[in-house]
Amino acid sequence: MTDRWYRKAVIYCADIDTFADSNGDGCGDIRGLIGRLDYLARLGINCLWLNPIHPTPDRDDGYDVLDFYNVDPRFGNLGDFAELLHQANNLGIKVIIDLVVNHTSDKHPWFQSARSSPDSPYRDWYVWSETAPSDRKQGMVFPGEQGETWTYDRTAKLWYYHRFYKFQPDLNINNPEVRAEIKKITSFWLQLGVAGFRMDAVPFIIEQTEPGNANSPKDLDFLSELRQHVQWRKGDAVLLAEANVEPAQLVDFFGDKGGSNNRIHMLFDFMLNSRLILALAREDAEPIIDGLRDTPQLPEGAQWATFLRNHDEIDLSRLTAEQREEVFAKFGPEPEMQLYGRGIRRRLAPMLGNDRRCIELAYALQFSLRGTPVIRYGEEIGMGDDLTQDGRDAIRTAMQWSGLPNGGFSTAKPKDLARPSISGGEFGWEKVNVTLQRHNPNSLLSWFERMIRTLREAPEVGTGSCRHVDIPAPTSVLVHRADGETGTMVFVHNLGPEAATLDLSSLYPEAEMPNDVLADQEYSDLGKCDKIEVAGHGYRWIRLRRTA
Repeated sequence: MTDRWYRKAVIYCADIDTFADSNGDGCGDIRGLIGRLDYLARLGINCLWLNPIHPTPDRDDGYDVLDFYNVDPRFGNLGDFAELLHQANNLGIKVIIDLVVNHTSDKHPWFQSARSSPDSPYRDWYVWSETAPSDRKQGMVFPGEQGETWTYDRTAKLWYYHRFYKFQPDLNINNPEVRAEIKKITSFWLQLGVAGFRMDAVPFIIEQTEPGNANSPKDLDFLSELRQHVQWRKGDAVLLAEANVEPAQLVDFFGDKGGSNNRIHMLFDFMLNSRLILALAREDAEPIIDGLRDTPQLPEGAQWATFLRNHDEIDLSRLTAEQREEVFAKFGPEPEMQLYGRGIRRRLAPMLGNDRRCIELAYALQFSLRGTPVIRYGEEIGMGDDLTQDGRDAIRTAMQWSGLPNGGFSTAKPKDLARPSISGGEFGWEKVNVTLQRHNPNSLLSWFERMIRTLREAPEVGTGSCRHVDIPAPTSVLVHRADGETGTMVFVHNLGPEAATLDLSSLYPEAEMPNDVLADQEYSDLGKCDKIEVAGHGYRWIRLRRTA
């Protein structure tokens, strides 16, 4: 691939069913999304990631798929989706979709056929065992909600494997027919015009499941096969993978350095995400410094995807038990704020006490670090969460567009909404919505637009190196730099409440008229960089030099 557009992207994650309802039935749809593309373009988004779009019984927010070759009729039809891709392309927005091929719904015709007869052509598309596997109570993804990972099917008279819920039987990646079908699915959507896929649960997709072995080997070669196939069908298509594994394993998912064994283009950086959250909780930069230091060297063309919030819980499983408790105490002290013993089911604004300075700091920090930034819909206006909803649905409420009923998301009655709209209180649509913020230059939305515009003018942030600058500084202050072909940026972020003054004069010999390009407030001229002030919970993005 020569066009590595994903390294300069800002990715916006949205659920169609919670974004915009065009026909008043209470469920967001493709036509509603098309009508809001100009909003995304104005925000500065150039890549839209859509959560599952396929027909589904919807027992797991669409991650239980019935048909991989269609869109959910609640959202529209394939013609609507083709129009979405066309209109998005006109605005310079690429669209990637969730590729959910670790499993299907148990209502999928493949599974219904597989369980019905040992002679079914789909019997070997799933993973079966004649006896109860000894490890069936191990490896649950949703502890507390799952009892086991193998379930007995009375029709098949066999046990079937499901890494997730029992209504999501795993596909058998060892079967060449399954591998071919996955490639066929990607071909279909690439031909329609998507720019790539966010691959769900990649470590489980490539799991070569063996009954009785909870640590089954992984077939990384399939990722190489899929990469080659996808790039053959569309040269600039991208694979963005969810793989929350040990740091030492991460490079294996990327593959080798530019050779025939390339695998994934981009990985979500779960390690840095948990360090960011820990640093914000402690008001201490050390976890981020550790995260940057421990990051493995990436192959040529590979990229991290950074995030603070995604569509799931904030996963703290890569922290120690003590570190998790620190974060819980700060950001999720009540049991209903926590999930699966490892995560927090809150949006960032309420986690940070709706403190505007802290919200800006957190996102300025995320966007300044190496990698491609990903934001969840509604974060740009400071949406809240609804802890009365089950599990992860707490952060999957309707987008808040205006002060109209349901926040302008839908004209349906509140009881008919596919997902609730938050009303009343500090985060209700009456106070937090796009219309209120759109024309206010001091709003969070306007700030996001400025930050993204500034990022566009500093391509070295996404494509260059990212290094901690080791100078005398309070423990609350992180100083790092991005160096690339276009120049050098230096970033100062103060995670603590007390102001700080830094001496960056060691960098001055490299400088060519250094200046602030983004900051939390007006600061005095940088001079020789020997007295750099930064307010409590403040930040400064400094252009040190430009070479292109």
